[in-house]
Amino acid sequence: MEMAEGEGSTEDHYIDVDTSAISLGGSVVFHVINDAVGFVLYMHQQIPSVLQDMSLDFDELQSEYKELEGNLAQPELKPLVRRKIMSRKREIKHEIRKSEKLMNTISSLRNALQLMICETPGIQRVMLILGGSPLRPQKVYEFFFPHRDNIPCCEGDFAKSKAAEALSRKTIRALITMGAGSCSCPGPMKLFILVLAPPSLNLPHHFLPKRDFRYNKKIVPLRLRLKCITQERATETPLNSATNDLIWFQCRHVIKGLAFQTPEEE
Repeated sequence: MEMAEGEGSTEDHYIDVDTSAISLGGSVVFHVINDAVGFVLYMHQQIPSVLQDMSLDFDELQSEYKELEGNLAQPELKPLVRRKIMSRKREIKHEIRKSEKLMNTISSLRNALQLMICETPGIQRVMLILGGSPLRPQKVYEFFFPHRDNIPCCEGDFAKSKAAEALSRKTIRALITMGAGSCSCPGPMKLFILVLAPPSLNLPHHFLPKRDFRYNKKIVPLRLRLKCITQERATETPLNSATNDLIWFQCRHVIKGLAFQTPEEE
């Protein structure tokens, strides 16, 4: 497989992020990418707050909306109280609609990544592209996951372990050190996810094959290599080898940033 335009020498532009875990299992890879998605969206002003807070707020709004509907069903409700509840219900419905599509897309993306990892537990490369299209991005983030030959099968358990939590924190710190988010990207944009996988992958509802994928050669990506510190270099998969039989797959679930006002700097 040819390298994407703008990649240059993979060995020249990456930094290592080590973990004490024995291996990079599917759950660890999933949580690193999931947290990186939230970081990229927030740092590039595509969402108003961190993704975890947005998820909690969204769940609370949905719960309150259902509670208000239950209150309105009470026959003895006084007209004044009913009007107040109706007014609050309209406000909440408006807030839910503003972020509903985003939250649903993120949920679909997470499900798609989990399915991908279950199908191909030895994922080696994942790319996050922020911009108007994958071919002409504003920012590109690449993650390399070197594996041993004996890759553990994914059992479908994606609970966040301490190892995944620690590696996610290290990954975010490394991205900040590399300058991720230092340049703002004003206005709503799209976040595209691409995964390098065998061409036999068959998840048409979630991923589309993108053979010979190339992005604008002027873009310099930020690259991280996440590896186990117990893994001997002799057994690591070189970043530019063992990829001839792999192709890029683009996730169908594209995250669109929200239009919101950010405070102006004084």
